[in-house]
Formats: sequence, C-alpha cells, structure tokens
Amino acid sequence: MSNRGLVILDRDGVINVDSPLYIKSADEFQPITGSIEAIVRLYKAGFSIYVATNQAGLAKEKFSLEDLTLMHQKLNVLVESKGGKIEKIFYCPHHPDEQCECRKPKPGLLLRIAEHAGQALNQADFVGDSLKDIEAALAAHANPVLVLTGNGKRTRETLENSVVTFQDLADYADFKLTM
Repeated sequence: MSNRGLVILDRDGVINVDSPLYIKSADEFQPITGSIEAIVRLYKAGFSIYVATNQAGLAKEKFSLEDLTLMHQKLNVLVESKGGKIEKIFYCPHHPDEQCECRKPKPGLLLRIAEHAGQALNQADFVGDSLKDIEAALAAHANPVLVLTGNGKRTRETLENSVVTFQDLADYADFKLTM
C-alpha cells in the first residue's frame, strides 16, 4: 500500500464522544458516527493513521492504565474489524501542572509520531477539536485541521486565524480522499 502521508488524529471529540468527566472505560468509549469508517477509508487510501491524545485522567486517577489500554484496544478492534489500521496511539499521561513536553499544546506527541513514522510533519494533517490541538499542530509544523465535533464549535469561535474546518472526521476524510 502506498504511503500518501501521515494523518494524525486527536482522540476525544474527534474519534469518540467526549465528556467533561473524562472517558474512563471501554464502555464509555463511544465512536462518533462515521469516525471509524473515516479512519478505515483514509487507511485504505494509503494514509498512515496515528492518534495523539492528552490523557490527564491517568494522573488525576480518574481511570487506570489498564482502563486506557482497554479503550485503545476497543478502538483498534473497531477499526481493524472494518479493514483499517491505526499505526500507533501516542498519549500524554501527565497532569497539566507537570509542564511536560508531550502535553498538547506542546508538540512533543507529534514529534514522537514523526520520529516513529520516519516522516516530517510539514505535509501531515493533525485533526483536532480544541485550541490545544491547533497550537500543537502549528508548533510541530503540521497542518492544523479543526472538526466541529467535540469542542470544535466553541474552538472555532475563539480562533483568530482561519483554520481548515470540517463538520466531522467523515467530512474531513471525504475531502482528503478527493485530493
């Protein structure tokens, strides 16, 4: 399969329904309509799919590493059952107060993905729903893409500059696959 480049996705609010109380278990991990199929279509078209997600709920003891592993296994099974693949899920387990380099809006997770993939980020899209995602993409020299699911509508109201925006991940995939 030819590699058409990297597509990096935020998790909560882009792939699955988000919650201000955190997604704490595989049962609470519920895909947004069309998101799994969008990942599969992008993968089948030759894109390498990665996930970059802040998971401060670990440091805040809202859920365990085992819970997070089960959530990500569920995501991978949903994607693979339809013929797709997520190359790897990178997550920041740190508390926001820790000032780590991997917590978005810092670019650490995206830089780790670039290193893992062996590709520069200047042609990669980072699809997110929050200002932190947009800022991380810009800091890593990736292309920021906003979806209006999750916190996306509220984020769009706060953006001073124009960012390429789509209704949801399926809408983004439709666009990307026509390029």
